[in-house]
Amino acid sequence: MARGRWHGLNLTATVFRWRDRLPPAGPGQCGVEWAVTDRFGGRSRGRFGELNLGAGVQDDPVAVAGNRSLVARELGVSARRLRFMRQQHGTTVEWVEGPAPTLGSEPECDAQATDEPDLALAVLVADCTPVLLADPAKGLVAAVHAGRVGMSAGVVPRCIEVLRQRGAEELKAVVGPSICGRCYEVPEQMRSECSAWSAAASVSWVGTPALDVAAAVVQQLTRDGVSVQWLPGCTRESGDLYSHRGDPRTGRFAATVRLLPEAA
Repeated sequence: MARGRWHGLNLTATVFRWRDRLPPAGPGQCGVEWAVTDRFGGRSRGRFGELNLGAGVQDDPVAVAGNRSLVARELGVSARRLRFMRQQHGTTVEWVEGPAPTLGSEPECDAQATDEPDLALAVLVADCTPVLLADPAKGLVAAVHAGRVGMSAGVVPRCIEVLRQRGAEELKAVVGPSICGRCYEVPEQMRSECSAWSAAASVSWVGTPALDVAAAVVQQLTRDGVSVQWLPGCTRESGDLYSHRGDPRTGRFAATVRLLPEAA
């Protein structure tokens, strides 16, 4: 599947790179809002400027908290209802209910899911692939962090399994910007370790072995019967996104998803 064009409206150019809503399809059904932040309009400075949302990258904690509060406000939720994770590059899926007990009390996992309206789930990335999942008819959403290790281990299929155990039937996915296959150069052995997913194999700009993790994620999603919207953009090539490969000491942007309340 090729990378699609942007859809939706960039409603807040200084906070969101992309934002879209699916209104409720009918009475008793939820809508969905999903978004991807950029790196502008926040309080971080220097190499983290400006909208770094990552708390573990040696940025000023006060600035990070302010940036998270800004994004929460633009989403229309309280700061504690914008739920982050302490991502581990694993396959743990956490079921999330209610606001965070305290700011900074993120669960250790790489996917989080909920059936609670107006609880915004966030995944942080700076080259890894952010995946947002939703079944509006069943009132279920999830946010997934899929780097090379998590993709290979199956974090995305695992999250799909959890959602279907909760009743999901027609899942939709948004795959956010990540490092592209031309920019993610790896040793041949590492590329071979991902050979279970043919779409992962790539070649860099200079003809060396490389990986396209997002392409493999899309392959996993389509294999499991999930409809996909793949947002364009390479983190290494885009100046409005953070890239760890571009600068090992950099910030994190976020992809978020939340259920909108049921239609009357």
